[in-house]
Amino acid sequence: MDLKQICPDKLLTAAESVKKIRNGSRVFIGTGCGEPQHLIRTMVEDQSLQDIVVYQMLSTTLAQYLNDDNFSSRFSIKLFFISVLMRKFVFEGKIDYIPAYLSQIPKVFRNNEIGLDVALVQVSPPDAHGYCSLGISVDITLSGMKSAQITIAQVNPQMPRTWGDSLVHIDDIDYLVEYEEELLESLPKTKNKTVVERIGHYVSQLVDDGATLQIGFGHLPHAIMPYLAGKKDLGIHTQVITDALLPLFKQKVITNRKKNFLPERAVASLCMGSKELYNYIADNPMFYFRSSEFVNDPNVIARNDNLISISSALEVDLTGQVCTDSKGYLFYSGIGDQVDFIRGSAMSKGGFSIVIIPSTAQNGQVSRIVTHLSEGAGVATTRGDIDLVVTEYGIAEIRRKSIFQRVMELAQIAHPKFRKQLIEQAKQNHYIFSDQLPPTNQDLLFLNAYRYNMLLSGGKQLQVRPLQPSDEFESRNFYYSLQEDSIYFRFFNRRKVFSRRMLQQMWAQVDYSRNMTLIALMQQGKRKQIVAVASYAEVDQKSAEVAFLVQEELHGQGIATFLLSCLEKIARKNNYSGFTALVLAENRKMLNVFKNTYPHAEFIRGESGEIEVIMPFIIGKHNTPHDHSPE
Repeated sequence: MDLKQICPDKLLTAAESVKKIRNGSRVFIGTGCGEPQHLIRTMVEDQSLQDIVVYQMLSTTLAQYLNDDNFSSRFSIKLFFISVLMRKFVFEGKIDYIPAYLSQIPKVFRNNEIGLDVALVQVSPPDAHGYCSLGISVDITLSGMKSAQITIAQVNPQMPRTWGDSLVHIDDIDYLVEYEEELLESLPKTKNKTVVERIGHYVSQLVDDGATLQIGFGHLPHAIMPYLAGKKDLGIHTQVITDALLPLFKQKVITNRKKNFLPERAVASLCMGSKELYNYIADNPMFYFRSSEFVNDPNVIARNDNLISISSALEVDLTGQVCTDSKGYLFYSGIGDQVDFIRGSAMSKGGFSIVIIPSTAQNGQVSRIVTHLSEGAGVATTRGDIDLVVTEYGIAEIRRKSIFQRVMELAQIAHPKFRKQLIEQAKQNHYIFSDQLPPTNQDLLFLNAYRYNMLLSGGKQLQVRPLQPSDEFESRNFYYSLQEDSIYFRFFNRRKVFSRRMLQQMWAQVDYSRNMTLIALMQQGKRKQIVAVASYAEVDQKSAEVAFLVQEELHGQGIATFLLSCLEKIARKNNYSGFTALVLAENRKMLNVFKNTYPHAEFIRGESGEIEVIMPFIIGKHNTPHDHSPE
C-alpha cells in the first residue's frame, strides 16, 4: 500500500511529526526492542521541546542521552520497568520508577489515571486493507496508543507482522513516518555458567512433559531453558519471547499441543531477541500476541492447566518474602510480571510457581537467602504466594508450610557457608526452636543420583529421595500415622512418642555415605506425604544394618523390596559389600523381603526371639531398582 496515495496528509517526516508534540506533553513510547528509535532521536534533538514527561516500560534509546544535562532539563523519564541500560541513571536519581503490575497498566491508561497526550510507536507497513502490525511490541503499547490524544507511528519494513491483537488500522494513527532501520536486539549473556547449569538441572526435575510455561524477565529464567530440551510438548503463555526459546521451538520441544487454553498457540506480549528470532515469529500463526491486560491477567493465566511460572529474584527471606525490584533503597528492575503469574499459576489446575535465585551475590560474599530483606527492599511477592524456591543447592518447597518449615527448607538450599549463620539468626528471631540443629554444610548435589521413581499397581507414583532436615515435620506425621504393630516391628518397643529431639537426631546422623535414609513420597491432593522410610547405618567398614517402615495400606506392593534395591545401589557406591538386619521372628513380611531378595542370606535366631539376617551382596550381580524408572 502506497501511503503517499492513500493518506498523504498523515505522511510526515520525523522532524515534522515531533512538532505535533507540545511543551508539557505526556508522551508514551512503545516498549523494548519495538521502540521507534528514529522518532525518539528526532524528538530529543528538537531543542524547542520543553518539559516533556516520557512514560515507557522497557527503555533503551533514551539511555544515550541521560548523561546530557540539556536532556535532563527538558525531559522527565518515568519507567514501569528498569532495563539494564537504565539502572545507572535510576541509581543517580535521573529516572522515576512507577511500581505497577503489568496486567493493570493498560487499565491505568484507559481510565486516564495516567493521562497521555502523545504516543510514539513503531509499526510494520500496512497490508492491502490498511492494517499495520505492532509486531514485537504489543504489551502496553496497544493500550498506550489507544489512550493517547495523538499517535505518531514510525513505519518500518523491518518490523515483522505478528498474529493476535497486534493489528492497528492506519485510520487509527494520526501521523505516519516512513523510516527503515534495524530493530533493537537483546541478547543477554549468561553470567555464571555453573550456577545456571545446576539451577537448570533442578528446574528440569520440576517441569513435566505437557506443562505450559511462563518465563519471567531477567537473564536467569531464560538462561536455564536449554536444560528443558529433553521435555515433550511444552506450551508457552508468557510476557516475553526471547532467543532462549528459539531452539526449543525448532526442536519441537515447545509444540503447544497439550495446552487446554488456546492450544497450538504460544501466547505472549513481547518479543526481544535477535533478527533470527524476529524472522521466525514473522507471520507465524503459532505466535499469538496480546495486550499485557490479557496475557498477565491471573484469571486468564489460570485457564491454562499445569501452568508453571518461572521467575527470578534479588533476595528471598527465610519466611518466603521475595524482593525483585530493588537492592535496598536502589530500584533495580520492576514488579513486572512475577506477581501476576505467581497468582495465576496458583489458581491453575496442577499449576505452581518457581522462583529461581543464585545462592550468593557479590562474588559469593553475600547470601541471597536472608533472614530479613535488606533495609529499603520492597516485597514484590508475599510469603503467602510463594510455592518453590530453587538455588544451585536444591529445591525448597514452601507452599502452605509453616515458618519453621520454611526456615529449614530455605536454609538447606542457601550456600553452605551461610547455613549455620541463617539458623542462628532464625533462632534469635524466634522463627525456630532454640535447640534446632543446622543443616549439613555439605554440597548435596550428588544426592540427585539417589532419586528414583516407582510406579505402583494402582497408577500412583512414589518418589524416592534421601531424607533432608526439612523433612522433620512430615516424618513426624508419618510415624504417628502408623499402627502399633508396625512401630513395634521397627523399634522393638511400643513407642508412643516421636519427639523433636529424636527426629532431629535421625536426620542429623545421616551423612549420606556411612548412614543413609531414604523416604518415599506419594502425592495426596496438593501435598506430597511420606509413606515409607528405609535406612542403613554402618556396622563396620564392609557392612551396614538396614531397617524399613511402610504405611500399612501400601503393604504387598513391593515397596520395601524396591527401597532395599535402592539402598544396595547406594551402599555399593560407598564400598559396602553386604547388609545385616535384626528382625523380630513374628515379622514374617520383612523376613520374606530379605529371603526373596537375597536367597543366599543367612538367618540366625537369637535367644530373645529376634533373627539376625546376614545378606552379602553377590559379586557381579547388582540388585538395583531396574524394574522401575530412575529419575
